[in-house]
Amino acid sequence: MAEQVFLSICIPAYKRADYLKRLLDSILIQSFRDFEVIVTDDSPDGSVETLCLEYKEKYPIQYFRNIKPLGAPENWNEGIRRAAGQWIKLMHDDDWFGDEHSLNCFLDEIRANPSASFIFCAYRNIHLETGGKKEIFAPKWRRRMLERNPVTLFSKNIIGPPSAVLHRRNSNVSYDVHLKWLVDIDFYVQFLANSKSRYCSRVLVNIGVGEQQVTRASFRNRPIEIPENFYLLNKVGVENLSNILVYDAWWRLIRNLGIRKSEDIAASGYNSAIPLIILSMINFQAKLPVSLLRIGLASKVCMSICYVIHINKIKS
Repeated sequence: MAEQVFLSICIPAYKRADYLKRLLDSILIQSFRDFEVIVTDDSPDGSVETLCLEYKEKYPIQYFRNIKPLGAPENWNEGIRRAAGQWIKLMHDDDWFGDEHSLNCFLDEIRANPSASFIFCAYRNIHLETGGKKEIFAPKWRRRMLERNPVTLFSKNIIGPPSAVLHRRNSNVSYDVHLKWLVDIDFYVQFLANSKSRYCSRVLVNIGVGEQQVTRASFRNRPIEIPENFYLLNKVGVENLSNILVYDAWWRLIRNLGIRKSEDIAASGYNSAIPLIILSMINFQAKLPVSLLRIGLASKVCMSICYVIHINKIKS
């Protein structure tokens, strides 16, 4: 029996062969070589398949055309299901590695931290339309909060997109097909419930940021954000709102989406029972001028007062 490959690079593809070529070329120059590449393709044409054939002689690459388009995130799951590696590196087709040592840096973290099952790194956002760049690092204090309770990712996704992550194979955790806005946060919370993480502060991955991405279309979209946030809250447990970072995340969600009454929640597509502590938050904000809530420090003070007054309703 052939020795198991160490790392599977899983690429869910959809039409954009020009972006995919950039990713495949960045894989080609990697100094670490114990990997396979799995491409699962939702494209309606053969452009991705044709491109993958060009790399057959350059490194181990397997191409799979999905008979029926799976969409995100099920196409992500499909690539992982087909992977043989001990470790999984999901890479979106519009992202690419920062330099030839990126994979080696991930592996250095594994060697230095054998108990870790989840590695995430600093990354560089690059706007595909303008070329603008910004490097993103995870603050140390937020990493400490993540170690204590992964649900604090509700407050801020300090891990970043899946392309910034390397994790051990785990058949018990998958990307939830009911989600698209919070799908990565949900996966991280699931995975880190029973696993240790490790952060690499070096920028290892470039993240292509485009106007047509699902996350852009979902931002500040009530019918997407409201049902998904309640769905995830119900999965992790309402008691997590006792964590002030999680509470603050919900405070900002209600404020930013302009939710002023409980009927706004139902109108956004969520028709199940609303926890009493969320109702208290909505009612509290409704008594405040919108202009006040738009002032960052004032909003934070009001949130803290609301938290202290209503924290006893956390289990109601």
